[in-house]
Amino acid sequence: MNYIIRNTTVSPQLSAEWNSPAWVCAETTEVSSFRPESSVHRPQTLVRLLHDNDGLHGIFKVRDQFVRCIRTNYFDEVWKDSCVELFLEPKEGRGYFNFEFNCGGAHLCCYITDPERAPGGFKEFIKLPAEIGQTIQVRSSLPKTVEPEIKEPLEWTLQFFIPFAVMEQFVGDIGEKNGQLWRGNFFKCAEELSHPHWASWSPVDEFNFHLPRCFGSIQFD
Repeated sequence: MNYIIRNTTVSPQLSAEWNSPAWVCAETTEVSSFRPESSVHRPQTLVRLLHDNDGLHGIFKVRDQFVRCIRTNYFDEVWKDSCVELFLEPKEGRGYFNFEFNCGGAHLCCYITDPERAPGGFKEFIKLPAEIGQTIQVRSSLPKTVEPEIKEPLEWTLQFFIPFAVMEQFVGDIGEKNGQLWRGNFFKCAEELSHPHWASWSPVDEFNFHLPRCFGSIQFD
């Protein structure tokens, strides 16, 4: 799998507007590889990324159903709600970041250097402190909480901005972005809903999103 992040000189406003003119130049890709452990619900999930000098702009659009969201704080278990995720490995062999957002806009992020499962999470990882993680900007088209579960079909969007400085505090200077080749993956999941599901952009060969060997290529235009 390959994705190209286009450079932009007109940064999108944090409005969660999928059809904003600022996104016209962005590539659109789909998170469509569902794990067999999923229920019959298969939400369509599209994603776009752009970059400027300061960081990454991204937006997800989800045609969903059975939507629920009850976590509201930084580092709550957002993957258990209706959730979208972006994993990025800026430098080969230097670990990766998992950016996870529920449909209400709560998020978490870790820097993971050894994703082998261990008590408390992973064998080697750092939870980004709030003063760093909360510099990530998030805007959703849905309210912060959705409870009870919405069983009817609906469409929601989630937009984010990740400063490059967030990642540079852990992997060092990233340098000039144009032409760089990173690795990563996009995900859609929902664990504690009536219709749980787990989907990825680049297919994963186990029931586990934390598999760097399964990451796709993400190139900066």
